[in-house]
Amino acid sequence: MKINRRSFVKGSIAAGAFTAGFPHIWIKDSSLAYAAGGEIKVGVLFSLTGTTGIIEESLNKATIMAIEEVNAAGGINGMKIVPVVEDPASDPATFAEKARKLVLGDKCVSVFGSYTSASRKAVLPVFEKRNNLYWYPTLYEGRECSKNVIYTGAVPNQQQDEFVPWLVKKFGKRWSLIGSNYIYPKEENNYCKKLLAGLGCEVIREEYVPLGHSEFSSVVNKFRSEKPDVIFSTVVGDSVVALHRQYRAAGLNPDTMPMASLTTSENEVAAMGGDAAAGHFTSAPYFQVWDSPENHKFVDAYRSRWGADKVTHFVSEPCYFQVKMFAEACSKLAASDINPNNIREAVKGVEMMAPQGKVRLDGPTLHTYLWPKIGVCKSDGQFEILKQSPTWLAPVPYKAYENQICTEQGLQES
Repeated sequence: MKINRRSFVKGSIAAGAFTAGFPHIWIKDSSLAYAAGGEIKVGVLFSLTGTTGIIEESLNKATIMAIEEVNAAGGINGMKIVPVVEDPASDPATFAEKARKLVLGDKCVSVFGSYTSASRKAVLPVFEKRNNLYWYPTLYEGRECSKNVIYTGAVPNQQQDEFVPWLVKKFGKRWSLIGSNYIYPKEENNYCKKLLAGLGCEVIREEYVPLGHSEFSSVVNKFRSEKPDVIFSTVVGDSVVALHRQYRAAGLNPDTMPMASLTTSENEVAAMGGDAAAGHFTSAPYFQVWDSPENHKFVDAYRSRWGADKVTHFVSEPCYFQVKMFAEACSKLAASDINPNNIREAVKGVEMMAPQGKVRLDGPTLHTYLWPKIGVCKSDGQFEILKQSPTWLAPVPYKAYENQICTEQGLQES
């Protein structure tokens, strides 16, 4: 049922008048409702259609599978997680509308969702105003310190600190930057340029294309004429497929002019074909080929549930383990205490063996310790891992802004 602001306010006047002087009663009643009838409702807010549906559909699948696994193992202290699935269709405004429905109408205690930063920014006011929790699994640009978001994807220092110097040493110092036109690529490129400046490198081009862009002939022609040593790509969604195919059709050579991406995973490679991606590089905390018992179990379960042709990747993996983090946090609480505030406090410092390795939720920042890796794509559509960080790397969401730091009290400026 769709709830608009007027009907919600009208229906809440009596309750608001009664509880205005007794906020503790209102909070207690709300928390009881979150775990009513032996069920805990959560929202699942990933695009199944639109330009980022190519990647977000797999995020939905990983989330649903993790919920099913928790329920099959007995749930959370005997209570089942009930997913409420919405399709925001790759549109930030629709993300915000669906988020309001999940929080206010469906009374979900948490929502798992978003791929792009544009969609996360669109829903953020909903979760901060209503003091709910949004679990965000995607690598992102950092520069955010919300107490209403649990961040399980990589921030710039966890993808670029080892990747950029490695590429400079291997290929050279003349770089071109190409990205989709929204906040994430621009902030990642801002951090990249800081690293490149410290290494004495030259950025010969920085260009952005609209989300969903599919015509890259002019961009490819610039690559051909300018001959950068590295093409640093933060293009997302189905645009990744178009860019790679047109690069290959133009006869450009990844041996001398590779694309180095933070956003090209096994999922996009499956869509474009391994030949179009072969020889190009990605930095991420997770690749499907990672050799660990936890990852073998994850990949086998995912293929068994969704099809033998399906792939796992560096955003579907945190989708999976963040549900397990949610369940572990809730398992520490009595049913009557399950609410967003208590879940946030309970998840701080949680450690677990994820498919990528042991991860930890950092209490002050609500970001995650992860394991950076560098991979080169092969013609079979999988990556060969060339390098992994020797230890997990702490998240520093404001690494590009050294006068700012995310703390338990919020953003602090020196």
